[in-house]
Amino acid sequence: MWNEKNQSPPSDRQVVAIIIFLLGLQTLLPWNFLITASQYFNERLLVPNTTTNGTIDETLKEYNFDSCMALLSQLPLLLFTFLNSFLYQWVKEHFRVTFSMVVIFVLFSLTAGLVQVPMQPDTFFSVTMATIWFINMFGAVLQGSLFGVVGLFPPRYSTLFMSGQGLAGIFAAIAQLCSILSEPDPSSAALGYFITPCVATLGILICYLLLPHLEFARFYLNRSQSDKVEASQDLLSSTGKKVLTSKKKDLEASSKTCSHAEESQERSSVLTVLKKIRLMALCVTCVFTVTLSVFPVITNQVKTVYTESPAWEKVFTCVCCYIVFNGMDLLGRGAPSLVQWPSAGSRMFPAAVLARLVFVPLLMICNIQDSATVVFRHDFGFITIMALFAFSNGYLASLCMAYAPQLVQHKDCETAGSLMSFFLALGLVLGACLSFLLDKLV
Repeated sequence: MWNEKNQSPPSDRQVVAIIIFLLGLQTLLPWNFLITASQYFNERLLVPNTTTNGTIDETLKEYNFDSCMALLSQLPLLLFTFLNSFLYQWVKEHFRVTFSMVVIFVLFSLTAGLVQVPMQPDTFFSVTMATIWFINMFGAVLQGSLFGVVGLFPPRYSTLFMSGQGLAGIFAAIAQLCSILSEPDPSSAALGYFITPCVATLGILICYLLLPHLEFARFYLNRSQSDKVEASQDLLSSTGKKVLTSKKKDLEASSKTCSHAEESQERSSVLTVLKKIRLMALCVTCVFTVTLSVFPVITNQVKTVYTESPAWEKVFTCVCCYIVFNGMDLLGRGAPSLVQWPSAGSRMFPAAVLARLVFVPLLMICNIQDSATVVFRHDFGFITIMALFAFSNGYLASLCMAYAPQLVQHKDCETAGSLMSFFLALGLVLGACLSFLLDKLV
């Protein structure tokens, strides 16, 4: 039988690298397309109100849409991260990935179709919330499954996968900007915007289905399976030889040796690993709690000071909120490859994480309409705060995720990574819950 372990891997002509990058893009595409479309969703929730003088005024019912969207987007991530080890072992990876992408495609198609369907605000809110829940539920399944797939490839492909995730927000923001600048009617602009993730999801699904047919990908995908088969065969054959040829004392000695080897390779308990990485877990939770508490719920409410320029006013939120945030966050994620400061054991690291709390009041005193306290009225002030806010988010979060595996033995790195993913999701949920309170305060 041909043994792939003894063969050198075939060369990748960058096709697999591009597919891995696109798969990373796909994991965060749903979330970013939903939050970037916040303005469209809120406009659909405007309720006509007849005033005392007979005029028609449109008011926004207290749906707290942005906060509800953030919460219902992150709860599935937290839930399925927690249930990962119990759920995923029952369903094959290929089916999980394919089915999740098909469902996401169908749900985004439904969202696009509803653009042209008149609905009462209450009905639209309920349908949209249900759609957001299921899109992010299957998005969580997709992300967890693809992390397992990418782990079979060399480390360079994990970097490409993370880069794809980082560009998902920029891709969604640019898609929204293009739909705005094309200047169709609002309904057509929204339809074109939501068709974009449908086309992207379908194209990336086709790329994923092609992956096992590429020689380079097949080498690494099949190697993990052949390793398991060979390991079990070696174990059975070695056990059989020992039973046939060894004496009782030899068997006892070999069993002791095997037991010691198993103990040395046995993974530590989850609680033991958690104790070692508890500081990094708390830090990554704090980073994303601060971020989701104000983005996008508070940042979406900031208005430009140049109200006399309708063109700039139309694209202000898209450019200064989403493009600035995602661009600086991407730079922050890449910065640790150049410099890693503070170090994992430094007291400055948790201090830097806690220092991000200052961005909450800073963003709340920007130029928010009808706010009682506005200090940073000019656009430049808001853009500067957003840039520092986003860069620190990407930088400190990346450091947390990089430092945690360094605090445990190699055999416990996978457990540490799973725990960090859980606490990252916990931070997102806590931030989404906190956004309800902060929204009431502005």
